[in-house]
Amino acid sequence: MAEDILIVFGALPWILIGAGVTIATVLSALALGFIVGLPLAVGQVYGPAWLRPCLGTYVWFFRGVPILVLLYLFYFGLAPLAGVDISAFAGACIVLGLTSGAYQSQIFRGALNALPNGQKKAAEALGMSSTTTICSILLPQALRLSIPGWSNEYSILLKDSTLVAVIGTSELLSRIMNIATSTSRFTAFYITAAILYFIITSAGVRLLRFFENRWRTPGYTPM
Repeated sequence: MAEDILIVFGALPWILIGAGVTIATVLSALALGFIVGLPLAVGQVYGPAWLRPCLGTYVWFFRGVPILVLLYLFYFGLAPLAGVDISAFAGACIVLGLTSGAYQSQIFRGALNALPNGQKKAAEALGMSSTTTICSILLPQALRLSIPGWSNEYSILLKDSTLVAVIGTSELLSRIMNIATSTSRFTAFYITAAILYFIITSAGVRLLRFFENRWRTPGYTPM
């Protein structure tokens, strides 16, 4: 047991580099998912009738196809077919981000639908355009209501990030697997992986909970 601990501590700096790659992957995917998901949600709630089925198709595709399949399809199929030379890290961020965008769009859509419809009508009655009403009045409230769901999406993305090792990303789990295989200390290193994932998850969720409490809109309950 003592020998296992010494081996783990000796490899810890190398493992923590992988943890940094995992965190960077998750944060990049969350950011891309936000950029994609927010317009999707607005379009599904307030867009014209012809646009909503198109946006819904995107959501259903990325929610219906496993991430592992999407990783293989994008990195080994579509990217080489298009002649695009992309790193494994960038490919992982893009696939996770586009997938997260589909899920985040439903979080934001639910938050927008939870707002009283009278707010939009009142703003338009005062002469505000639909764009101004959505951006200045509705979205700030919806984003606050979305934080609990967003923290859940963070946790899910962190777990999904373990799959990106299949395209060669040197993240936390892939480094753990490599060093566990080379040292035959599987139990010690996988316990280490579980602890590190728990720490990263807890830290992110606590941070988002802090923002949730700080920015909570009076009169609304969390989603």
